[in-house]
This record gives sequence, structure tokens and C-alpha cells, in this order.
Amino acid sequence: MRDYFIRRFLLIVPTLIGATMVVFFITRITPGGPLEAALQKAAAMQAERGMKDAGGSLSEEQKEEMAAYYGFDRPFFPAYLTWLGLMPREQDKQFIKFEQAQSEMPVSLQELLPREQWKPNNAYRITHATVSDDGKLTADDAKALTSWRTRVEKEKNRVQVFRPEYGGLLQGNLGVSTRYNEYVWNMIRERMPISIFYGLATFFITYIICIPLGILKAIKHRTVLDNVSSVLIFVGYAIPGFVLASVLVVYLAARLNWFPTGGFVSEDFASLSMGGKVWDVVHHAVLPLVCYLIGSFAFMTMLVKNNLMDNLAADYVRTAIAKGAGFKRAVLVHALRNSLIPLATTLGHIVSIFVAGSVLIEMIFEINGYGLLGYYSILDRDYPLVMGILVLDVLLLMVGNILSDFFVALTDPRIRFD
Repeated sequence: MRDYFIRRFLLIVPTLIGATMVVFFITRITPGGPLEAALQKAAAMQAERGMKDAGGSLSEEQKEEMAAYYGFDRPFFPAYLTWLGLMPREQDKQFIKFEQAQSEMPVSLQELLPREQWKPNNAYRITHATVSDDGKLTADDAKALTSWRTRVEKEKNRVQVFRPEYGGLLQGNLGVSTRYNEYVWNMIRERMPISIFYGLATFFITYIICIPLGILKAIKHRTVLDNVSSVLIFVGYAIPGFVLASVLVVYLAARLNWFPTGGFVSEDFASLSMGGKVWDVVHHAVLPLVCYLIGSFAFMTMLVKNNLMDNLAADYVRTAIAKGAGFKRAVLVHALRNSLIPLATTLGHIVSIFVAGSVLIEMIFEINGYGLLGYYSILDRDYPLVMGILVLDVLLLMVGNILSDFFVALTDPRIRFD
């Protein structure tokens, strides 16, 4: 069994590479990305200034610098390896064009100071240097140039100046959002508390209610209680969560004013007492939780009921009753344990609470959660954010599947993974 789980953990790496490579390739061929948006924005700004032919006023070097800034200056595989962190990024790339009869050109190099030394008027150190026609940099401050590199393009009579730096997935860097200009990991981390709250609440409420209800339905099979509860459960299962969310917002929130119409907390949340903060979070969470829970109730309840009924009809339960065990003991001690084995397959996905969320429900209730973040990342063509969310989703999915296998083996000693 140990070897099996080691193999499963090792498979995470090729699975992650395969998934990210496919999505990365799609982002490279999909039109309307951040580069096109930036070029259109630059052309629109120049058009507002009264420039004619604004679309063609950007020089070739400016367009290539912009492509380098968004990471579209390399072919697919080098760009993917750079995103992984196996190849260095070419930061702060500049294109120095040599006119005819010129042997050298001035260039300004920007090197970031340590973050703790950043000041509004002293954010960069500018070093003036000279690039000769053979691509060599010369300056008095040689120390400032140690991290810079050059690449000569004789066919275009110019030199590329850039600073190589490893900063990909292997270095723990998910990149910077092209839409919000923030670190991707910081954006994901800001929304994790909301996802964890709704994920944990949904997980515990589902298990606390559905397991006892499934046991009761199995014992009271074909009674009024079983039939009425089945009708209610499947009616709820048939209603989409976003439809129920719209109805609840209109009637219970907007018209009756029983609950807030949206948001995770109130605007004056910081000024509330501890008890007031708890009540404010719960008050805002009631309607979204109802919408999150309604779909999972039917599956979990019927899973418990059907498995318990199968075990109650098994020979070992009848044998236990024939030997003098009471019906209650036969149900709770003998049949219930084996009936809960299929539930172990869902326990591993508790790790998905870190990225729990529904786009439509979060949109209706104006919850700035993880699901809405992923939706807007695709809508805005924010490819670094899309890739960062994909990495986290794949990792948690794979780990969840491994944990599910582990819980199944732990619950049922008959199962052996070889």
C-alpha cells in the first residue's frame, strides 16, 4: 500500500505538467489577450491626443517591448519553461536601435532596490551606460550591470538589453496579474478565507444532517416520513442553486428585508463587537449556504440510505439479530459501519474547501470569492491568474483523490492497494 501511495504522489507532477501545458497552449493561441488589449489601449490614448494613424504610430521596438512585458515574445515551449521556472525570464527588456553611421547608443538601466527601501521618489536606481555595436555594455558603475545581459541582432541593427531572472512556478512565483497588476498568489490568498468558510460550513452541515436523515429513511423505508422527505429532497435537487439564489434575494432579502442582499460582511464590520461580527457573518451567510447545500443533500442522503438498506438485508445482520442482538445494535454497530464506507470516498475532497465557490451564486450575492475570481480571470484574459488558479485546482484535486483512497483503505480493512 505504501508503494501505491508513493506512485500516486509521484503522478501529481506529470498530471500538473500536462494540464498546465494544455491550458498554456490555449492561452497562446486565443485571440484578444492582454497584449492586444494593451495595444488597443495605447492606440486609443494616442488617438485622443489627435494623432493620425494612431494604430500604426507605435514603433516596432515599442510593440516588441510590450510583447516581452506580457511574455509573448518567445515561442511556446521556451515561454512554458519560463513559466515553470526552468528558464530565466528576460526582465525589463529594451531594444536599442542603431542608426546608420552610429557605433554606440545610450541606455538607461533600471534595477529595483530592496522592497524595504522603496520610497515614492526613490523607487529606482538609474544607471547610464553605453551599448556598443558589438553588444557590449560599458559604464563606470560595473556593479550595477552585473545582472544585465545583451543580445545582438545584426539583421535588425539593434541590441536587446534585459535582466535574466528565474521566477516561475518552481520558485513559488505564480506571476503578476495583467489586469490588476498584483501578485497572483496574493489575490488567491485574499479570497481563501471566504472559500474556507463556505466550504467548511457546507461540509459539516451536509454530513451532520444527511447521515442521520439517511439512517432514518432507511429504517422508515416506504413510510410517510420517507416518502415526504424524498419528495422534498428531490424537488430541492431539481432546483438549480443560482435560480434559488435569485428567488431568495428578491423575496427574503429585497422585499422582506430579512437578510442582506449581498456581500460577505457589512460595511461597518470593523466597528462591531466580537458577538456582532459573528452575527453579521452568519446573517450574511444564511442565504448563500442554503443555495450551496440544496444540491448536495439528495446525493448524500440517498447514498447513506441505499447503502444502509443493502447492509440491513445482508446475511451477517440477520445472523446478528438471530443470535440475540437488538435491532438498534444491528443497525448502528454492524450495518452502519459498512454503510459509511462509500462516504469515505468523499472525505478526501475536503481539501477542495480552499477553492470552494460557485460563480453564479457568488455573482448574485456579490461575494468576492474564489469562484468569481476564476470567472473574471477568464473574462479579462488574465492569463497569469488563470494559470495560477489552474495550478491550485489541479494540486488540490489530485491530493483529494489520494486522500479519498487513503480513507477508504482506512475504513475498510479488506481493501488493499497494490
